[in-house]
Amino acid sequence: MSRVTAAAKRLLVGRPFRSDRLSHTLLPKRLALPMFASDALSSVAYAPAEIFTVLSVAGLSAFAYAPWIAILVCLVMVVVVASYRQNVHAYPSGGGDYEVATTNLGTDFGLVVGSALLVDYILTVAVSAASGVANIGSAITVVGEHPVWAAVVVVLLVTGANLRGIRESGAAFAVPVYAFIIAMMAMVATGLVRWLLGSPMRAESAGFDLHPAHAVSGFALIFLLARAFSSGSAALTGVEAVSNGVPAFRKPKSRNAATTLALMGALAVTMMVGLVSLALITRARIAEDPGELIGAPADYHQKTLIAQIAQAVFSGFPIAFYILSITTGIILFLACNTAFSGFPVLGSVLAQDRFLPRQLHTRGDRLAFSNGIVLLSIMALVLLVTFRADVTALIHLYVVGVFVSFTCSQAGMIRHWNRLLRSETEPAVRRRMRRSQTINAVGFTFTGVVLLIVLVTKFLAGAWIAVAGMAVFFVLMRAIRRHYDQVARETEGGEQDMLLPGRVHAIVLVSRLHLPTMRALAYARATRADTLEAVTVNVDGSDTRTLVEQWEIRDLPVPLKVLESPYREVTRPILDYVRRLRDKRPNDLIVVYIPEYVLGRWWEQLLHNQSALRIKARLLFTPGVMVTSVPWQLASSGRQDRRVRARADRELQARPRHVPLTIATIDMNDVRDTRDPM
Repeated sequence: MSRVTAAAKRLLVGRPFRSDRLSHTLLPKRLALPMFASDALSSVAYAPAEIFTVLSVAGLSAFAYAPWIAILVCLVMVVVVASYRQNVHAYPSGGGDYEVATTNLGTDFGLVVGSALLVDYILTVAVSAASGVANIGSAITVVGEHPVWAAVVVVLLVTGANLRGIRESGAAFAVPVYAFIIAMMAMVATGLVRWLLGSPMRAESAGFDLHPAHAVSGFALIFLLARAFSSGSAALTGVEAVSNGVPAFRKPKSRNAATTLALMGALAVTMMVGLVSLALITRARIAEDPGELIGAPADYHQKTLIAQIAQAVFSGFPIAFYILSITTGIILFLACNTAFSGFPVLGSVLAQDRFLPRQLHTRGDRLAFSNGIVLLSIMALVLLVTFRADVTALIHLYVVGVFVSFTCSQAGMIRHWNRLLRSETEPAVRRRMRRSQTINAVGFTFTGVVLLIVLVTKFLAGAWIAVAGMAVFFVLMRAIRRHYDQVARETEGGEQDMLLPGRVHAIVLVSRLHLPTMRALAYARATRADTLEAVTVNVDGSDTRTLVEQWEIRDLPVPLKVLESPYREVTRPILDYVRRLRDKRPNDLIVVYIPEYVLGRWWEQLLHNQSALRIKARLLFTPGVMVTSVPWQLASSGRQDRRVRARADRELQARPRHVPLTIATIDMNDVRDTRDPM
C-alpha cells in the first residue's frame, strides 16, 4: 500500500484497533437505541404518508380508513416486538432470524431468511436515503432538485462513519436520533394540545380537493385497503435489527436488547398514531401524482406529509418546522445505519457457515466487518441510481423481505419451544415456555397474514424484484457452499496421502545471462534436485546464439536447452515442454524457477515481468508442477523498503509501550468446531 493510500485510509477510518479491544466497542442501551432503532423509528416518517398516498386513489373519502389501518399496523408492531423479545433471550449469538430458522426449520429455510434479510438491508439503505433527501428537500430547495446526488453523498458518509467502528458510529448518531425523537414528540404533543384547545391548524394542502381516479367499491376497495395496509407496514422494518445485533450490546446482552426493543416499539407506536391523527386534524392532502390535486397551483411542489403537518402545527414558529424537517431527514439518513449494523454481522455469520465469501467473516482495522459494509454500500448505491432515489418506486420493493424473515423466525421459535418442552418437567418453567410459545404463535399468525397481503398487493407493483433478488441470493449462497465443500473434500487427507515424488526435475527459465539468472541458478543448485537444467526460448536467433556462447564461455555446470518457437511465442513452448516431461514421468515433481525483478515504482512494473506473470499463471493450472519466483531487488525497491520500514517504526512508536508478548499454543483436543472460520 502506498503512502498516499495509507494516509487516506487512516484519515477515513482511523488507526487500527487491537483485537483485545473488541470489548470496548460494545454499546450501552443509550447508544444501542439510536444505533439499532433508527430504522424502525424513521419508518414512521414515511409509513403514514404511504397509507394516505395509496388511499388517495379512491379520493378524499377513503382517508377515513387511515386511522383504522394505522391502528392495525400498530397492533402488528406490538405483536412483533413482543415476539422478538423472546428471540433475543433464546438466541443471543447475533444470528437472529437466520439462526432461529436454520436451527429449527433446516438449512434451506435459514437460507431463505438470510436471503430475505440481505435484500431488506440493501433496500433499507436505499429507501432511507431517498426518503431523507425528500424530507430535507421540502425545506432546502437545492437538495430536492438533486435527489440522486444527495442520496449518494449520504450513503458514502454513513459508510465512512461505520468503517470507523460500531461504537464511534453509535456515538455520532445518538444526538440526531434523540433530537428527532424530542422534535417528533413535541410536534405530536403540541398538535394535540392545540386541537383540544380549539386552535385552528390547517396544512398548506387543506384546501385542495382530490377526486377518485375511478370508482372503488366491493372487492376493489378491499384490495385498496389491503395495499394501504401493506404500504403502512413499512413501519415495522428494522425491528429485526436488534435481534441480529445482540452481540454488540453490553452485558447482560439479552436483557439490554429486550429493553431496547420495548423502548423502540413504544416510541414507534406513539409516533405512528400521533402522525396519522394530526394528518386528519390538519386536513393534509397527499397524492402519488400532485397533478391530481384539484385547486393546487401549476407549479405546486408537494411537501412530504410530515413536513405539511409540522408547518401547520408550528405555524408562527418556523424555526421549529425547519428543526423537525432537518432532524427527520437526518434520522432517515441514519436509518441506513441500522442496515450497516445488521448486514455485515449477518454476512459474517453466513460466511462462517460457508454460504458467503470468507472475506465477509473477518474484521477490519477498526474491528468492524469492513468488507460487508463496503459491499452493502455498493449495492445500495446501484439501487439509488437505478430508481433515481424515488421513494414511491423503491417502497414497492420493500417490506417483502422483512416479513419473510418475521414469519420464518416465528415458526422456528414455535418449534424451539416444542423441543424444550419435551424435556422440561418443572411446572413453573413449562408455564413460562408456554407463554413465550403463545406469543410467538400469535406473531407467526400476524406476520404470515401480512406477508400474504404484501405479496398479493405489491407483487406486480415491484415486489417481484425483491423476490427475484432473494432467489438470486439463495442460489448464489448454495453455489458458494457447494464450492467450499468441494474444496474441503479435495484438500482433506492424512499422512498416507503425503507421497514423496519419485524424482525432482528442476528447470530454470533463462532469457539473458545476468545477475538475476545467476541467482536463480545458484538457488536451484542449492536445492539439490535430481535433475537440473536451464531452458530458454529461441525468439530471436542472434540473441539466442549470444546466450549460448556466453554459457559456453563461462562453462556453467548446468546444461542449457533451447526450445524452438517458429511463431515467436514464449509461453507456449515452455508449457508444451513441461507437459511432455510430465507425460514421460507422471510421478516426478517439476519445479520451475523464474527470475523476477522487484521494483519500487508502480509504473516500472509495466515495463518488466510480464512474460513471467503469464508463464506463472499458466503453469499454476498444470498438476505436478511447482513455480518458484527468485526475486532480484533493484535500487528503486530499496527506497520503497526504507519507506515501509520508516512507516512501520512510526506505527510501532504510536502503540502503547507496555504491550505484553503472548505466545499461544493450541491443544487440538480442545478443538470442537471443524468448520473453516476463514
